[in-house]
Amino acid sequence: MKEKDIEQKIIAAVKIHGGICPKWISPGFDGVPDRIAIFPKAGICFIEAKAHGKKPRPLQKRRHKQLRHFGFQVYVIDREEQIEAMIEEMEERHEL
Repeated sequence: MKEKDIEQKIIAAVKIHGGICPKWISPGFDGVPDRIAIFPKAGICFIEAKAHGKKPRPLQKRRHKQLRHFGFQVYVIDREEQIEAMIEEMEERHEL
């Protein structure tokens, strides 16, 4: 599955769960994840979409590490099955 297809499935799944998933474009700060997922009551996470079997580039890995250092979840998703697992994990981490 292509990266674009994975991204579209992520957007749709987040929306089904009441969230939004805008594209993250950051001029002058390369390597940021593709999407920011914002869930009601479940917080914010960052998502790097990849074609199946593809891995983040070194700069992307450094940005992911920075975001994790700040306490955010960062997911690298290259298969459709990972999407629901990511959403469930976000909801579990932020149960009220």
